[in-house]
Amino acid sequence: MSETTTHIPEEKARIGAPSIPGFTEEGEDLSPINDNGGSPLAGASTKAHSHGGGVGVPDSSRAGRPTSTNVDDFAKLTGREEDWRFTPLKRLKGLHTDELTGAAPKIELTGNDIAKLSVVAADDALNGVAHTPDDRVSANAWKYASETHVVTIPKNAEGAKATLRITGESLAAAAQHVIVVAEENSEATVVLDHVGSAVLAQNVEFDVQANARLTVISLQAWEDDAVHASSQQALVAAGASFKHIAVSFGGDLVRVNPSARFTGERAEIELYGLYFADAGQHLEHRLFVDHAVANCKSNVLYKGALQGKDAHTVWVGDVLIQKAAVGTDSYEANRNLVLTDGARADSVPNLEIETGLIDGAGHASTTGRFDDEHLFYLMARGIDEKTARRLVVRGFLNEIVQQIGDEALQERLTETIEEELAATSN
Repeated sequence: MSETTTHIPEEKARIGAPSIPGFTEEGEDLSPINDNGGSPLAGASTKAHSHGGGVGVPDSSRAGRPTSTNVDDFAKLTGREEDWRFTPLKRLKGLHTDELTGAAPKIELTGNDIAKLSVVAADDALNGVAHTPDDRVSANAWKYASETHVVTIPKNAEGAKATLRITGESLAAAAQHVIVVAEENSEATVVLDHVGSAVLAQNVEFDVQANARLTVISLQAWEDDAVHASSQQALVAAGASFKHIAVSFGGDLVRVNPSARFTGERAEIELYGLYFADAGQHLEHRLFVDHAVANCKSNVLYKGALQGKDAHTVWVGDVLIQKAAVGTDSYEANRNLVLTDGARADSVPNLEIETGLIDGAGHASTTGRFDDEHLFYLMARGIDEKTARRLVVRGFLNEIVQQIGDEALQERLTETIEEELAATSN
């Protein structure tokens, strides 16, 4: 089992003194030859960083990648780009090259009637408040989405529960745009339940306003033939909390990119994920947390299991702590459990720090097989090896399942895990 870990002491640095060895209050002393500040597409977080990408590579920093609603502003993909090097482009079914004119999955809202669903035009002012495409597929979805479904949680609402059942009924390449607005001081749980068959490029934006508390569960429970690329971006205002849980089981190729940016102090972001890949499946999660303001907290934990020939999972976690983000507390981790030969897990945690005046920052990544000590402990108590292995996997993934907080959905996921485990000799 391999692991990389960075940890910063919890004690906050005194003003005027760096809290990280090798850092100044200005952050890392990076070479000016990597300057990309002149990018016409870059946002406020464009940086002059290079983390292994090579001198002069425009996207060598996650924050420095271009953003645009115009698909022509993005070069055609080759598979050599940092953002796409793990993704089998041939299996995208044209989401990056074709006109996305197929029928988008239908959307139905259920819940306790507090959240409201409306449909607005693709050029409505609500579009783009919390989301700007940062890759070619997302920009292609922006171009071809003919309408936008908007879920609104009213100001001061409490206990709102909303499930968007997103049902694919066609394998013609399609585009979709969804917005969730959590107005000031509201509290809500929103489930995006993706089912059926689809070839879908999707943009989802979350506008989490001041002191709102929004939990989102994005469930990818597609049929085996589905292809799904989803860019999910959030803006988190002062005093707000945003909890996002990505759960991926179904589909042939699923690529979910959750990102969240702080826009006000004393806010919190939690990103959790659970995935289980079978033979031939490609499940990819790329996330980005942007600490753009001071005194905020983020926590990231993704866990995955893999089994079967050519099962492939990808997790890339990028956290940026900008110069202004003093008092930041951030941690990210990814854990993978490989159940059989022939499966592959790629895990890449990235941490960019531009100020030493933070409370803490760290990352970790582990990938390995069963812990022999756990198996021995269970088998010594009369449990056969097959059952012991299943208990270990359930316990490993249950930490994420418990974060969901919805009993019916937790039971559904537990049953799905059991079905996945029944498909193998483990």
